[in-house]
Amino acid sequence: MASIFNAPTRNLDVVTLHEILRLRQEVFVVEQGCAYPDIDGRDLEPATVQWWTGSGSVDATLRVLREADGTERIGRVATARSARGAGLGADLMRGAIASCRSASIALDAQAHLRDWYGRFGFVQSGDEFLEDEIPHIPMTRTR
Repeated sequence: MASIFNAPTRNLDVVTLHEILRLRQEVFVVEQGCAYPDIDGRDLEPATVQWWTGSGSVDATLRVLREADGTERIGRVATARSARGAGLGADLMRGAIASCRSASIALDAQAHLRDWYGRFGFVQSGDEFLEDEIPHIPMTRTR
């Protein structure tokens, strides 16, 4: 298992934050061809925690948000192309899920990853929708 790190965004050093944002841009904006506002303001909410793995550069990342109703939300799950298949995303998911304390964890999965998120106990909780022209499904994991 790779070394897993996590911290509130506000506590990150500038290099780590840069590497997390660079990876998200590389995967979601460049690779998937979606021009969208990744830096959406939610990273700076006091309860937002960034998760990452990698030494020197960030190879995989995700963030955990706390919604107004207390639900925790996992999002921005991304793995560098060069690091895919090594289980880094799964390691981050297991760590993030274990850290969540709410009765419900939500995420919006790209539809083709439904089964992957299902491995962690997430089930579809609503209808498929398009986000940035990519089919997504809402999924929830309850305790």
